[in-house]
Amino acid sequence: MGEVPPYGHDGPAPSASSTARARLAADRADTLARAAALSRDFDGIVAANALVAVDDEHDPEGGTTAFERAHVAALMAQTREHLEELDRALERLERGQYGRCDGCGGTIPPERLEIRPAATTCVHCAKADPRRA
Repeated sequence: MGEVPPYGHDGPAPSASSTARARLAADRADTLARAAALSRDFDGIVAANALVAVDDEHDPEGGTTAFERAHVAALMAQTREHLEELDRALERLERGQYGRCDGCGGTIPPERLEIRPAATTCVHCAKADPRRA
């Protein structure tokens, strides 16, 4: 008779690679959904603006509309950038380089990868160069 798995476990623990892949896929799916919602918001702002005067300078609501449009456009750009980061993380995973710090070559702690699955640096290197966080 074989060993009985601990309570709550039906089988072997998933590998680190499959866990990372699942985490990246879930983050990517959430990001795609956010991108779709932002795109709908942007289209709605543009459509609503098409129904009113085009003179943002003299229209009391023009500044607000322009701000909303710019804000949603910036969020869309951030979302696209995050998708690219996730895709690069998936590529690193395929090459066997996922979880390695680009700065020092050390291992990125699993806790950091849980929070930031596309992280490319360990905490120490991220603190040293905040642009690479």
